[in-house]
Amino acid sequence: MPKYRIIVDLSDRSLYLLDGNIVVRSFPVGIGKMVTKTPTGEYTIINKQANPGGPFGAFWMGLSKPHYGIHGTNDPASIGREVSLGCIRMHNEDVLQLSSLVPVRTRVTIRP
Repeated sequence: MPKYRIIVDLSDRSLYLLDGNIVVRSFPVGIGKMVTKTPTGEYTIINKQANPGGPFGAFWMGLSKPHYGIHGTNDPASIGREVSLGCIRMHNEDVLQLSSLVPVRTRVTIRP
């Protein structure tokens, strides 16, 4: 049974899925803009919801920091850019793939 954790690297705008200490997948992400930066620190995924509506694309994974999450987007051109209100945006197909692999309580590290 894999022991997954997630590292989001804000400097290279990438999300890494690790099994132990081995990166098994990486995905490009959109992050918070200058005035609404994505918060750094240690969090966990506390909930998951398919088709949450609005700008959140195909899937939402809420973080233990209230109002922040990893989610899809209805604006694929925003991936790789500083555009969000602090959440981590992924392509819809990527967030669906990631969400199928990681359970609630998965550790998420966001680093500068």
